[in-house]
Amino acid sequence: MKLATIRLDGGHRAVRVDDDVATVLDAPDVGALLADPGWRASAAAATGATLGVADLDYAPLVPAPDKIICVGLNYRDHVAEMGREPPDFPTIFAKYRSSLVGAHDDIVLPSESTSVDWEAELAVVIGTPVRRADVATATAAIAGYSVLNDVSMRDWQNRTLQFLQGKTWESSTPLGPWLVTPDEPGATPGADQQIGCVVDDEVVQASNTGELIFDAPTLVAYLSTVLTLLPGDVIATGTPGGVGAGRTPPRFLAAGQVVETTISGIGTLRNRCRAEPTG
Repeated sequence: MKLATIRLDGGHRAVRVDDDVATVLDAPDVGALLADPGWRASAAAATGATLGVADLDYAPLVPAPDKIICVGLNYRDHVAEMGREPPDFPTIFAKYRSSLVGAHDDIVLPSESTSVDWEAELAVVIGTPVRRADVATATAAIAGYSVLNDVSMRDWQNRTLQFLQGKTWESSTPLGPWLVTPDEPGATPGADQQIGCVVDDEVVQASNTGELIFDAPTLVAYLSTVLTLLPGDVIATGTPGGVGAGRTPPRFLAAGQVVETTISGIGTLRNRCRAEPTG
């Protein structure tokens, strides 16, 4: 099953996506839908109004998650390109909801940064409250997967050893276009699931989610030890090799460029970069 949050009639609405048809659900967004313990059955059985998928205006998949937790240095090929050693434990930082944009919205480049980088990422969305989970319980708590680009302001990120100030600028992080439940073919991470990023038709990242050091259930179990994960919470699982900061010389995004972020079995984000007005 595929679920999305769209802009409709001046607000948000959750929809179920079936091929080229979207069925409107009785929930304002995917986060609110997942808060209902019976969300799977109600979403699958819905027979409401329908819309053409080609005409959908995607909002961020979960517009107001309680938590957005991000994992750094979690792909073997990315760790290698940055000259680092694989970590013994997940490297954790956070984003805030104001950073999120929809699957086709503009990425806003802040005037204060000259080093805005791309980072294709698999997003895990929680579907059941979970605390101190083992791996089996953590696996069952995953509602599904989505696509995220952890657009990073490297000059700000590298001011200190803490990542957050380079990671959560407003309107910088596309999330969507939809949540794909784990039972869908190709949705489960692994060596056969391709992940990549294209900037202006140039492939800049090409890897697979089998390169993850800490896989999705392991991350859910680890994070649930620290705090309770709630339905609609988003975990960004890290980026593969090919980021702009890892190139010689480094390369960064500019206004007008188009960033496409794709994970096979899940979907594609397509976002144009737009300079934020100064003053």
